[in-house]
Amino acid sequence: MTREDRYWQAVIRRDAAHDGRFIYAVATTNVYCVPSCPSRVARRWNVRFYSTPDAARDAGYRACLKCRPDRPNAHTAIEAVVHEISRYIERHAAAPLTLSAIAKKSGYSAAHLQRRFSAIVGSSPKVYQMAIRNRPLKRGLKLQKRVDDAIYDAGYGSHSRVYEKLSRTLGMTPTQYRAGGQGLQIHYATSDTPLGRIVIGATERGICCLHFADDRAALVKNLRAEFPNATLTPMPTAQRGNFSTWMRMLDAYLAGRSTTLELPLDIRGTAFQTLVWKYLQTIPAGQVRSYSEVANAIDKPAAVRAVASSCARNKISIVIPCHRVIRGSGDLAGYRWGLNRKRALLDLERRARSTQRDS
Repeated sequence: MTREDRYWQAVIRRDAAHDGRFIYAVATTNVYCVPSCPSRVARRWNVRFYSTPDAARDAGYRACLKCRPDRPNAHTAIEAVVHEISRYIERHAAAPLTLSAIAKKSGYSAAHLQRRFSAIVGSSPKVYQMAIRNRPLKRGLKLQKRVDDAIYDAGYGSHSRVYEKLSRTLGMTPTQYRAGGQGLQIHYATSDTPLGRIVIGATERGICCLHFADDRAALVKNLRAEFPNATLTPMPTAQRGNFSTWMRMLDAYLAGRSTTLELPLDIRGTAFQTLVWKYLQTIPAGQVRSYSEVANAIDKPAAVRAVASSCARNKISIVIPCHRVIRGSGDLAGYRWGLNRKRALLDLERRARSTQRDS
């Protein structure tokens, strides 16, 4: 069974053992409850699951007066344990910590601690430890130390095997990080669309930026702000064929003749941002998800605000469809390229899907 299937079975059984593990909300009554709530069980399709009462409130629900889900429970206890474990990791970041040893210290099973730590902190204990270890390395690189010196000063004993791991966690090699991303080559081109002028920036791996703006000067300025130390050049003739193909696909999409955009992407972000952005690409055109639903879908139900932040930092509009994420109340929420464009994108996608069903 999926996680939500297990949660639903707990609700049907009114299983008090699951109180504190999750909250369920009912769309028809607009309230949220603990699994053991004595109220009549709602129909499954009206039920939504959340990790915490805060997440349910953020989605627009209010507390049930029967089960009082806001009362202190086991959830607050695990949160306190997770925060204590995170502080322990910070104090022992250079030590070879294992999940089993950390779990033993916490009093919870390794699997349960891993799930709750990831949901509350936004990453696994291992990734969190690596991020803590990287702090002195980043400081050393920003001080313009030699790369090898910065690696050793940060407490890493070997250069060869560590280098590849750091490339993944920094999003670039340590040498590129030291240079502020300098050396990245981005070609760009602009064009007009029914929703305004766009700029497409691309590396040798694919599209890394797709922005809207009102004029070409603003487009290029925004591109430079996103990649301040990269080398930006107009798209050469040899790559104009790719750009023309991308624009034909984009034009078909914006004209409602297509509901899919299969374009090569070079996604550049943190591990969490990439996780969010890849999930957004699975939301069907014409449908929407709330920030809480996205957080639940990526199995990080407590990271609602981090999901919203990742959507706001998306560099590739439309293809990574952050416009399909709205507030739990149904409001459109923000959109870095303007709410009118967000509304227009959702409207044209719904019309296109309706046309496909009718044909």
